Amino acid sequence: MRADARRNYERLLAEARTAFTEHGTDSSLEDIARRAGVGIGTLYRHFPNRTALMGAVFQGEVEALLCYARELADAPQPCTALVDWLRALITHASTYRGLSRALMTAYADESSGMARCRVPLGEAGSALLARAQQAGAVRRDVVIGDLLQLTNGIALAAEESPDDPELADRLLTLTLRGLKAGGAGREAGA
Repeated sequence: MRADARRNYERLLAEARTAFTEHGTDSSLEDIARRAGVGIGTLYRHFPNRTALMGAVFQGEVEALLCYARELADAPQPCTALVDWLRALITHASTYRGLSRALMTAYADESSGMARCRVPLGEAGSALLARAQQAGAVRRDVVIGDLLQLTNGIALAAEESPDDPELADRLLTLTLRGLKAGGAGREAGA
C-alpha cells in the first residue's frame, strides 16, 4: 500500500472506531469518510462494505481477546478461565452499539468481513471450553458456537437495557448454570 493510501486507511479506521464508539455501528459512512478527510469512494476502495470496515476496526480488540485466551489457557481452574473469557467477550461486544448484532449475523455468513473476527475467537474459545469439559466442569454437549451466540445475545440484551448495568452478569450467570456438567441436560421443554 502506498504511503498516502496507508494514511487514508489508518485515518478511516481511527474515525470509524470513534464513530462506532460514540454512535454505534450504524454510523454514517459518509460522515466517517468526511471526518477522515477523504471521499466516500476512498472509504469503499479500502472497505467494500460496512461489515468489512467493522471487521477491520474490531481486529485490534479481537487480538486482545485472543491474547487473553492464551493467558488463560493454562489457568489452574479451567471453568473459571472460560467464564472470565466469556465475560471479556461480553464487555468487548458491549463497547460498540450494534457490534453484538453484527457478530451474531456473521455466524450465518462465512464470507462476512466480521468472519475475520469470529473465526479466531471461536478457535480460542474452543480450546478454553475443551479444557473446562475435560475437567468435568462443563457438559460435553456444549459447543463454542452456541456459547459465542449466547454471549452476543447477552451483550445485545444489555445494550438494549442501559439502565440495568447488572443485566449482563445476571444473564451470564443463568447461562453458566445450564452449562455445568451433571446438570439436568436436555429435558423436554428445556
